[in-house]
Amino acid sequence: MQKLVLNITYRFFIRWFLKIIIGVKFDNAHFLKSEKQFIIVANHNSHLDTMTILASLPSKIIDKVKPVAAADHFGKTRLKGILTNYFVNTLLIQRKRDKENPENDPINKMIKAIDDGYSLIIFPEGTRGEPEQQQPLKPGVAYVLQSRPNIKYVPAFMVGMGKAMPKDDNLILPFNSSLTYGQPTEIKSTQITDILKQIEMDLNELKEKN
Repeated sequence: MQKLVLNITYRFFIRWFLKIIIGVKFDNAHFLKSEKQFIIVANHNSHLDTMTILASLPSKIIDKVKPVAAADHFGKTRLKGILTNYFVNTLLIQRKRDKENPENDPINKMIKAIDDGYSLIIFPEGTRGEPEQQQPLKPGVAYVLQSRPNIKYVPAFMVGMGKAMPKDDNLILPFNSSLTYGQPTEIKSTQITDILKQIEMDLNELKEKN
C-alpha cells in the first residue's frame, strides 16, 4: 500500500506540481533501475529538494529509497514521525554520533538500512544553506561508504530550489529550477577525506553543467 501511496503522491501530484507550477526540469533517472542499491548524494538548499528527488525516481523503486532526515525536526512528535515515515519514506536519524548507544548512532542506522536492502538519499551538507551556495560536506556519508564500499553513490545537483522555497520561508514561488544526476560511482579510496573530496568534485562538475 505504501508503494502505491508514494507513487501517486510523488510520480503524479508532486512531479507535475513541480514541473508546471514551479518550473522544475527533471533529469532522466530511469538508469537507477539498473542499480541494485545506491546512495543519492545531493546539495541542499530547500525542503523542496527531497520532494524533487523522490518525484524523479522510477515508480518501480520509489519505496526502496529512503531520504535521510533529522529526527529532531521531522520526528519532533510521534505523529509527525509516523506521517513522515509513511508519506516520505524517511530514515530518521539524530544529528550527532552516539557511540555509546550503537542502535541510535546515525551512521549505524544508515548502514543498517543499506543492509536491509534500501537505497538512501543523503544531503551531506547536513542542513539547508543559503540559495545557490554550497556548504562544506559533513563526513557521515563518507563513513557509510567506507563501511560499504561496494555501494555506489549517485551525485545529484539541484539549481533554483533555494529560490523557489528558501530556508525559513514556507512560500513556494515559480523559479527556473532543475535536477541533474551524475553517474553511479564507486569510491576510489576508503579514507574519509578522500571520499569527501571525490564526492565534492562530482557535485562541482554537475554544478558547472547547470
